[in-house]
Amino acid sequence: MLDRGIVMVSFYGSLSTELYDIDKYIGKSFGDVEYYSKRLEGVKGKILEPAVGNGRILIPLLHKGLNIEGFDLSDDMLQLCKKNCAESELTPNLYSLNMCNFSLEQKYEAIIIPTGSFLLLHQREDSLKALKCFYDHLEDGGRLIVDTFLPDSFEKGYVSTRVFKNQDGDSITLEEVLVDVDYINQFTITHNKYQKWENTKLIDTELEIFPLKWYGVEEFRGILQDIGFKDVTISSDYEYNKYPTNGSQVFTYEAIKE
Repeated sequence: MLDRGIVMVSFYGSLSTELYDIDKYIGKSFGDVEYYSKRLEGVKGKILEPAVGNGRILIPLLHKGLNIEGFDLSDDMLQLCKKNCAESELTPNLYSLNMCNFSLEQKYEAIIIPTGSFLLLHQREDSLKALKCFYDHLEDGGRLIVDTFLPDSFEKGYVSTRVFKNQDGDSITLEEVLVDVDYINQFTITHNKYQKWENTKLIDTELEIFPLKWYGVEEFRGILQDIGFKDVTISSDYEYNKYPTNGSQVFTYEAIKE
């Protein structure tokens, strides 16, 4: 039974967005900021980042002089990204769009989807639509770079709890419960319960339904090739062209539109 007054969101409502900015603040890197900076060296044309989030990747790339813009489906996350950009005196084009069916007039020399954001598309037909959209929005010879990873756990009922502090001293607790594992369609569903506390007083709460898809390493290469991409390389833990050796690594695919 849901708590009285709880807000239910698909993903990245106001409270989860606030926590995201605490946990994955601008300036934090998991090796991905450096990796994407290196892989995009020499790109002169436009770059697009779908699911741009709070701008953690976008802002450092802008500081390097790259011509990058982004979009997000979450209005809360998009507003946060605009705020973070403004604080860095940056004014990139930012759009409210869906990866599955976006349409922009221009084409891009590169499209990047770091940090596994693509895996939020847990329905296969949606992921294929998104990849086709990426392909159509690339220039000939343009590159798609996208991260994937495997779930940490497949144990239904698995619970993880973490506590964070915001700049006002309020506490935000996050309880993650793995409620479903679909082995046939390859996705998990986690319920993320956020609670915000001012001392001992509960002042906000939010339930996030968080789907996450997974792919086999070679399976995803094959999907990219079926879309029409060529020269697909697979890297692991942000070491370019280093083939994965275990399931705990981040897998990064780079593919070319001919």
